[in-house]
Formats: sequence, structure tokens, C-alpha cells
Amino acid sequence: MTLLSPFLLSPLIQLFTDGSSRGNPGPGGYGAILRYGPHEKEISQGFRLTTNNRMELLAVIVGLEAVTRPEIPVLVTTDSKYVVDAVEKKWVFGWVTKPDFGKKANEDLWRRFLKIYRQRTVQFRWVRGHNGHAENERCDQLAVYSALNGPLLTDEGYEAAMGRA
Repeated sequence: MTLLSPFLLSPLIQLFTDGSSRGNPGPGGYGAILRYGPHEKEISQGFRLTTNNRMELLAVIVGLEAVTRPEIPVLVTTDSKYVVDAVEKKWVFGWVTKPDFGKKANEDLWRRFLKIYRQRTVQFRWVRGHNGHAENERCDQLAVYSALNGPLLTDEGYEAAMGRA
């Protein structure tokens, strides 16, 4: 008998995400799908110079920021072990307490993530990328298309950290 998490039995918002960069660093993009009941919204954006991990994390952030009902739990489905492990293994909560957190890769995005994460009930589910998961495949399409076709924004956090902004 399989027991379902009480989290999965309540009404919830599903957030599917993926990030991509064409080169690491290189042009990148993210794609996200928000689903609540019969309602669905796709979100994507491209950047001129960024990394894959930044786009994976930004997809989750932008998706969570787009949730207009913070009282409803969110299930994030992503192929990013970087994001899932940082949250589920509680690494990010340790990083933020350290005096050298400002030197951590993607510190700007992790701070933005924590701000929105703490305002919601969020659970993560990892799926293998490029393995036939319909929503993950669609998010990948959105991310790649945005990276290749623009309009490409400046990833100010990345470029500032690299001394290019």
C-alpha cells in the first residue's frame, strides 16, 4: 500500500520548471508552467549571459513569485538537483547563516528565493530531465527557445559578479 503525503491530498498549485544555457556561461533561459486546477500559465525569459544553475533557480523563483494565492501549497517539479538538494538537504539554510554567504555562487538568487520560499508552503519533487516527463519537456522547450530567440535581458546579478555589468 502506498501512502500519499497529506501535502499531495490537499488542493495545490503545481509548478514545473527548467533552465537552460547554451554554453555555461552563455545565452540562457528559463521556462515554467504554473497549474492550478484547470488553469495553466507558461512563463519564460531569455538572458544574454548566464549559467544553467542560475536559470534553473530563476525558473523556480519566478514561478513562485507568480503565485497569487500564497495560502495554497505549491509542488515544484524540476530536473535540477542543484535546486532540489539545496532546499531538501537544507544546504541553503546553512549557507545563509555563514559570514561568507555573499561569496556563494548565485547568492543574489538564493536570497530572492528564500524571501519568497518563506512566504509559502513549498515542496519539491525531482524528475529526470529529457526523460519524457511532458511538463519538464515543455519547460525545456520554453527555456531553450527563450535563450535562442530572445529578447535577451541582462542577468545583472551574474554579470556584476563577473565584473561585466
